[in-house]
Amino acid sequence: MPLIGKLRTWHDDKGFGFIAPSHGGAEIFVHIGDLPRDGSRPVVGETLRYELGRGEDGRPRAVRVVRLAVGTPPARRPVARPRGGSSGLLSTLLSGALVLAVLAGGATWVYRSFEAQNHRRHLEDQPASVAPQPAAAADAGFRCDGRTHCSQMNSCAEATWFINHCPGTQMDGNHDGVPCEQQLCTGSLGR
Repeated sequence: MPLIGKLRTWHDDKGFGFIAPSHGGAEIFVHIGDLPRDGSRPVVGETLRYELGRGEDGRPRAVRVVRLAVGTPPARRPVARPRGGSSGLLSTLLSGALVLAVLAGGATWVYRSFEAQNHRRHLEDQPASVAPQPAAAADAGFRCDGRTHCSQMNSCAEATWFINHCPGTQMDGNHDGVPCEQQLCTGSLGR
C-alpha cells in the first residue's frame, strides 16, 4: 500500500535521506537507488509516494519511491555524469592514434635522415681508390630505371652509380660504399 511523506533530510554526498510520513511515526530511510532515475536529485521538503520495505539490516525502508509535485515542480539539478562516456572514449582513442601516427612519421623521417647522413659520411671516409667516381659515371649515361640488385647491373661503375643516385638499391650489403663486391666490384673494384 503506497504511503505519502515529505523528504525531511537529504545527504546528497552520501545518496540517502529520511522521509517524514504524513500519517506520523518514525522517519523512514530512503536511498538514491530507490528514487526514479530522471536525472535530478531529491529536494528537502518535496512530497514523495513510497511503499514500505525492509533493508538488508531488517529496518524499515522506502522502496518504489515516486516524486510528487507540490505546487511547483522541485528544482532540478543535473546528475553529475563521469566525463569520457563512450563518445569521450572514442574521441580520446582517436586523439591518441593521431598522436602515435605523427610520432611514428617523425621517427621514421629522423631515422631515414640519420641513415642518409651516415651513409654520406661513410662514403666520404673511403679512400679515393674505393670512392665512387661521379664524373666518370655521369659520362656513362646511367639513369635510375628501377633496377636495384647486382644481377641487374652490367658493370661495377654502373652499380656504383646506382647506389649513389637511385633510391631503394640493395647492392651494398655491408654499407661500405662498394656495391656488388662478390659479383662485379672484386679485386681492384673491377674497373
